[in-house]
Amino acid sequence: MIIRSKAPLRLGLAGGGTDVSPYCDLYGGCVLNATIDLYAYCTIEVVDDGTLTFVAADLNENFHSNALPELVLDGCLSLHKGVYNRIIRQFMPNQPLSFRMTTYSDAPAGSGLGSSSTMVVAMLKAFVEWLNLPLGEYEIAQLAYEIERVDVGWGGGRQDQYAATFGGFNFIEFYENNRVIVNPLRVKNWIISELESSMIVYYTGASRESSRIIDEQIRNTIDQNQAALKATHMVKAEAFAIKECILKGDITKFAEHLGKSWMAKKKMAASITNNRIDFIYETAIQAGALAGKVSGAGGGGFMMFIVDPVKRIQVTHRLNELGGKVYQVHFTKNGTLGWRI
Repeated sequence: MIIRSKAPLRLGLAGGGTDVSPYCDLYGGCVLNATIDLYAYCTIEVVDDGTLTFVAADLNENFHSNALPELVLDGCLSLHKGVYNRIIRQFMPNQPLSFRMTTYSDAPAGSGLGSSSTMVVAMLKAFVEWLNLPLGEYEIAQLAYEIERVDVGWGGGRQDQYAATFGGFNFIEFYENNRVIVNPLRVKNWIISELESSMIVYYTGASRESSRIIDEQIRNTIDQNQAALKATHMVKAEAFAIKECILKGDITKFAEHLGKSWMAKKKMAASITNNRIDFIYETAIQAGALAGKVSGAGGGGFMMFIVDPVKRIQVTHRLNELGGKVYQVHFTKNGTLGWRI
């Protein structure tokens, strides 16, 4: 038997960072994001020889052992092992599974598109399809969050797991006690087309470790750093404004608020931006972009810019001269999918 799954990566449009504890526990957070046609993929091939194999094809990492009831998280493919451990512990008590799992992603790790969390969702969806697990969308997203953030111990927020599971344009609210509310947005097709025509998604050529940036944000909240807290409150307020702009199709106003949100986000933690990101941003603005931001925690990875569609080509050419790469992406409406062969 062969089981396959995929989960879409996401662009963080507004509110990023307000989904991180303890900020969202104390003040409530909200994020606006949208999934795009870049994916994390997983294939499970069931075998009967009592072995267990993980292959991360894009990372060139492999793991092979006898099928055990629990795997040690030793830094080698910890997400894969973390998913396996939780599935065995929660749904197959001490009954090892024998299979070969192959995974890969359309975007590099540290891209700012939620690639690690999306991979966890894809792997979970494959197990849900294989074992007929009684998990709905909220359950899959919460389980993915617990595996990555608690079991494996990787720092980060909550938005990525829910975006990958639900798909589409979502305005997601985050509260204390892990309470999350996903509000799917009914964005008209012409607005989606206009957004796609007005948006440039650019890979800076440098991945980054988001956990370091997240840790700084957490410290600023715990220490009641007033400048950082004020900036985070502003990022949350702009998320509401940007949601309204997108629902109404006002791309010019969207760009205005996006610029304000980026100025505020840079004050949430010192490592969110750097000289290269600032240079790329200013270059894009000088070439005709209206506004932009880093997608994800910051520090590198992907950036997105809003442009007048008639200036799209000239901004694209200028960005490509900086050593990165402009990706052609489209918004998607579906979340994670699983199927059997």
